[in-house]
Amino acid sequence: MDRLLFGDNQFFGVNHMSEEKARAQAMRFRETGAVIEVLDAALDEGIRTFMCTTHDRIGEICGHLRANPARYKGYVLYPCMPYAHKYNNAVAELGMLGALNRFVPAGGILQGGMALMTKDIERVMRLLIDAEMKMFEGLHAPVIFLQNVVVDFLMGLRFREAFRVFAAHVKERYGAEPGFITMNLPRLLDSLDEVGLENPIVCANINKIAFRMCGGREEYERAIATRRFRPIAMSVFASGALPAREALEYVCGQKAIRSIVFGASSRAHIRQTRQLVQELDA
Repeated sequence: MDRLLFGDNQFFGVNHMSEEKARAQAMRFRETGAVIEVLDAALDEGIRTFMCTTHDRIGEICGHLRANPARYKGYVLYPCMPYAHKYNNAVAELGMLGALNRFVPAGGILQGGMALMTKDIERVMRLLIDAEMKMFEGLHAPVIFLQNVVVDFLMGLRFREAFRVFAAHVKERYGAEPGFITMNLPRLLDSLDEVGLENPIVCANINKIAFRMCGGREEYERAIATRRFRPIAMSVFASGALPAREALEYVCGQKAIRSIVFGASSRAHIRQTRQLVQELDA
């Protein structure tokens, strides 16, 4: 994994501190060309991994990557699934089977319908993973993440076996490593241990003020220092609550953290983050 990963929250109007900023970002990036311009700026700064949701518009970006193979040679995508709002809206509009019919790959609806009727959750999971991965066909996606909205829900249900199913399918079908995003790092590590997933890739909020870190900063620091896993830090700036240098000094000071995922809307901010991390890692 690269040290710096580029995230996509800013492209889809996600800001956990300010609805006003979120709306402004959504307006700025309403055209796919504006998103690609920022991705190109990040690539020019040496950031070649894009950690992205499976939002419908990511499909347009994937199409652009496929159409320009020379420009994006060696470019890496880390899909994060599912994009929950997409499924929410479809189920509300079409019902469960109708939503499944919209998203499963061609020919899969009969399987999917039978799976629901027989409560075969594993088969439904595999079908939906395949549906989400369709947009990334032909692109390099060596790590595939399960989003925190699902990870933390499954932990709440104590349905830990789903993590094993997800991991097995992305390894067998896509030759990729499974990744997990969570708002409760210590508890997830326990859950992954229980189903035998060794040295997992886990992405979690890690920042100096414990913003959205369920369990508290001390528990996270202890887990990072003592547990065997590959941590990726997100929300390192705590949605803008921390100055860049202060935020990155805290994260870079924890040497076990493998990667940092961040979002930015301008070349200047991308460059600042890259330069600070290089300085602090030296």
